[in-house]
Amino acid sequence: MAQSVEPQIADLAHGWLKQYKLTYYIEQDAPNAEIKNALLEYESKQGGSGGNRPDCNLLLKDSRGNWWPVLIEFKGYKDKLVKRDAEGQVANRNAKGQPDYKNISQYAVNGAVHYANALLHYTSYEHVIAIGITGYRDQATEKLHHEIGVYYVGKNNFGVGQCVGDYSDLSFLAPKHFETFVEQVRNLSLSPEELEKLKRRREQEINVSLVKLNNDIYQNEKGISESGRVYLVAATIIATLGIPGKVKPLEKADLSSSTELGNRDGDIIVRKIEAFLSQKNIPEDKQALIVRTLQNTLTTENINRPVGGESQLKRVFCKIVDDLGIYYKIGLSTDFTGRLFNEMYQWLGFTQDKLNDVVLTPSYVATLLVRLARVNRNSYVWDFATGSAGLLVAAMNEMLADAKANIHSPEKLLIKEAEIKANQLLGLEILENIYMLAILNMILMGDGSSNILNRDSLLDFDGNYGFGNTSRSFPADAFVLNPPYSAPGNGMVFVERALSMMSHGYAAIIIQNSAGSGKAVNYNRRILQHSTLLASIKMPIDLFIGKSSVQTNIYVFRVGEAHQKGDVVRFIDFSNDGYTRSNRKKASVNLRDTDHARERYEEVVNVVRNGSSALHYLRPQDFYEGHIDPNRGDDWNQTAPIDTRPSLEDFKCTVADYLAWEVSNLLKNKHEKEDGLGKL
Repeated sequence: MAQSVEPQIADLAHGWLKQYKLTYYIEQDAPNAEIKNALLEYESKQGGSGGNRPDCNLLLKDSRGNWWPVLIEFKGYKDKLVKRDAEGQVANRNAKGQPDYKNISQYAVNGAVHYANALLHYTSYEHVIAIGITGYRDQATEKLHHEIGVYYVGKNNFGVGQCVGDYSDLSFLAPKHFETFVEQVRNLSLSPEELEKLKRRREQEINVSLVKLNNDIYQNEKGISESGRVYLVAATIIATLGIPGKVKPLEKADLSSSTELGNRDGDIIVRKIEAFLSQKNIPEDKQALIVRTLQNTLTTENINRPVGGESQLKRVFCKIVDDLGIYYKIGLSTDFTGRLFNEMYQWLGFTQDKLNDVVLTPSYVATLLVRLARVNRNSYVWDFATGSAGLLVAAMNEMLADAKANIHSPEKLLIKEAEIKANQLLGLEILENIYMLAILNMILMGDGSSNILNRDSLLDFDGNYGFGNTSRSFPADAFVLNPPYSAPGNGMVFVERALSMMSHGYAAIIIQNSAGSGKAVNYNRRILQHSTLLASIKMPIDLFIGKSSVQTNIYVFRVGEAHQKGDVVRFIDFSNDGYTRSNRKKASVNLRDTDHARERYEEVVNVVRNGSSALHYLRPQDFYEGHIDPNRGDDWNQTAPIDTRPSLEDFKCTVADYLAWEVSNLLKNKHEKEDGLGKL
C-alpha cells in the first residue's frame, strides 16, 4: 500500500492559510471554549466518548457580523476524499440510521462533517463549513496531487451536508474572497424532493435515538414517574434551545449538582425556562402554567440529591442532550415530539386499550388532512383532540409555505409568519402530560404554542382564544382531527362540537370507519344539518401498524351548509396508498414508497376537489360518486357498485371459451381413437 502523504497535505493547507494571513488552530486547540467543549462532548469518529480533534479549524466573520466555524480534516491517500451513499449524500449514517464510524474515520469530508455536527449539537452556531483535503504522490513523477471537498453543514440541510463547489485551493477563505464564498453558500438550494429525502433520513435517525433514550432512562433511572419522564424531556429541550443574543442555551457544565436551595440543578433549569418563555412573548398566565407543571418534577428532593457528586437530574439532562440535541437544534419542520410521543407510550403507562385509542397520526396523513381541509396562509385552524399537536404542525407548515410562495416582501412575510404562529392555530388537549408535549412541539416550531390549551374541548371550551385575548372568538374556518375512538360515536362527538362552532370553512377527520356505518348515527345526522359531506376515503387497514389495527376512513366536510339528498359524495377506496409497511423492530425502514405514494396522496386531494378527471394512479373502480341520506347517518362508507349483468363482451368471451373447449375435446377424442387403432 502507498505511504500516506497526510503530513504533506497538512503543510500545503497550512501554507495557504498563512499566505492569506488567517489565524488557524490545529487538533486539540480551538478558536474558543464553546467550540472546544462541543468537540470534546460529541462522540468521537470511532464511536467513543468525546475527544474530537479536527486537523485544522478557524472562525471567520462575514460582513453581516455572523461567525462561521471552518473545520478541516486531512487524509493522505487517493480516493479518500468523501464517501457518499446511493443518494449522493455524505454517508455518515448506515441504512439503519446509525453512525457509520468507518466512513467517518476514513474519509476526509465525512470526518469534517462529523465535526460540524458536533458544533450544531452543542454550540449556538447554526452554519458551519466542513472541508476535507486528501492527496497522493505520483510514483512516476513524485508530484504531489491533492483534492478538496467543501461542504456547508447547517439547519438548512438538516446537518447532512451540501457540496458548495469545486476548489483547487483554500483562497475562498481569504478575506478578499470570503464574502463572495458566503453568498454562494447562502444561495445554495435543495429541491423539495431532496429536502424531503433529507428530512425522512433525519426522522429515521430520530427514531433510533428515541429508542436508545427510552431504553436508557426506563432501565437505569429509577424513581422517576411516568409523567415525570415526559416533563424532564420537555424541560431539558426548552432550557437548551436558547435565543440568540437574549437567552444563552443551558449547557451540561452549568449544572453543578449543588445542594444549596435556589441553586440546585432543578432551580437552574427552571430559571432558564422562565427566561426563555419570557423572551418568547408567551402570555404570562401560559408561562406560569408551563413553569408550574415542570417545576413540580424539576425541584423534587430525590432528583436533585447528589450521589457520587452528580444529581440524577443532571445525569438525565445530559442523556437527553446527548441523544436528542442535534435533532431539535437543526430546525426540522417535522412533528418532533409526535415521534417522541410515540416512543413515550410505554413511559406514560397506557393500558393496551388506551394505546389503541391514542395514536400518532403519521406526518404524511396529517399533511393529507390539512390539504383536504384546504388550509392556506389565511386559514384559522383548530384541533379538538390535539395530542402532541402533529396535525397543527402540519397545518403550520402548509400555511408558512403558502405565505412564502405568495408574499414577496420580506418584511410583510415576517409579519405574516408571526401572525400565523401566534393567532391562527388553536389546539385542545385534556391529558396534562400529552399537553406538555404539544406545547413543546409548537415551541420547537418557533412558536405556535400560544393557543394550545389544556382543556376538555367538549365541556370546558367556549370557542375563544385561551390566553391574553380570552374575550375574542377564534374565527375557525378549518378543522382537522384524529380523535380518541373510545369517545362517544367513535369520536364523532368532537366533530359535532367543532363544526357547530364554525360558520363556514372545511373539515377533514380520520376516524374509525364504523363511525360512518352505524356507530355514530345520531351525531352524523346532526352534523349533516349544518355541514355537507364532500368525500369519504377508505384508508389502508395497516395505516397504524404496530399501534392500532382499526379500519379508518377520512371524511371531508364543507361547513355551514346543510347536506341535501341530491348532493354528490365522492367515495374513494385508498386501500392501496403506495406505501408498504412493516412492524419489525430491527428493520431499518418500516415504511417504504413502493408505488408512487407521494403522487397518490397528492392525487387524492385533487380527486376530492375535481372528481374523476384527476384520476391517474387510482383505478376507476376505486372512485365512485354517489349519494347519502342525511336522515340516516350510517351510509357514509359506500363503494362503487358492481354490475352483475353480463355484457356483450362477456357473452362473446364465454362463447369463445366454450368453442375452444369443444374443439379441444374433438381433437383429443380423435387422437385417442387413432392411438387405439394403432395398437390393434
